[in-house]
Amino acid sequence: MPNTVKLDREGDVGILALDAPPLNLFDDRMINDILQGLEELEGEMLRALVVRAEGDVFTGGVDVHVFDDKTPDQAAALFRDLIKIVHKLEDLPYPTIASVQGLCLTAGLELSLGCDLLLAAEGARFGLVERVVGLTPAMGGTQRMAERAGPARAREFVMTGDLYDAPTLERWNVVNRVYPDGELREKTMEFAQTLATGPTKAHAATKMMVRAFLDHGVHGADDRIGDIAATLFATEDLQNAVDTFLAEGPGKATFQGR
Repeated sequence: MPNTVKLDREGDVGILALDAPPLNLFDDRMINDILQGLEELEGEMLRALVVRAEGDVFTGGVDVHVFDDKTPDQAAALFRDLIKIVHKLEDLPYPTIASVQGLCLTAGLELSLGCDLLLAAEGARFGLVERVVGLTPAMGGTQRMAERAGPARAREFVMTGDLYDAPTLERWNVVNRVYPDGELREKTMEFAQTLATGPTKAHAATKMMVRAFLDHGVHGADDRIGDIAATLFATEDLQNAVDTFLAEGPGKATFQGR
């Protein structure tokens, strides 16, 4: 069982929580524990995942000791582990939700950007501040910020190294929803449970369609509709939902994730 990461579940919703307060810093152990935690989750029958942190701070970012005396080759190996975390998170076949309170810096923000949705407390503050050590984000943060907010905003965000509040990033389309500080955890779980009761296979297809658009544009995604959306006609959820719609009308179907 990981030491700096806590795994839990509420019904069909899994929870991966950073658990090394007060700052939940990304050191070698935290990085390995997140990887291990995600590998354990890959074997779980879940229908949604919440990524959150214990304490008042989501994370102060990377422990700078991780960078001390690194050669370029050693740094490249570290960065491969970091991006592996994001890829594992993005590849999960169900909705993933980052729930962010307090300060959220560097690797923690990059972890959050690997989730499908980002929910934040009003008082949360975000930053990719690697410029203070002469570095650029190396866990995929720059490109995922550009994916959500556009290239000009991504350059501003990274080059200034400033901290940005949750309402600002909601306007930039980086944060999906902002909640009062004291309501974040409850609202996040309500949101996650709603997604988890939905058509999980269809949610996975939605993730694939968005990725096809991001990788190949609108027409490239159009070419994947048959491969992605049409396969849902083999799922129990679609067949049952169609039957229920015809018999009882819309909004009456329940989904089992199969």
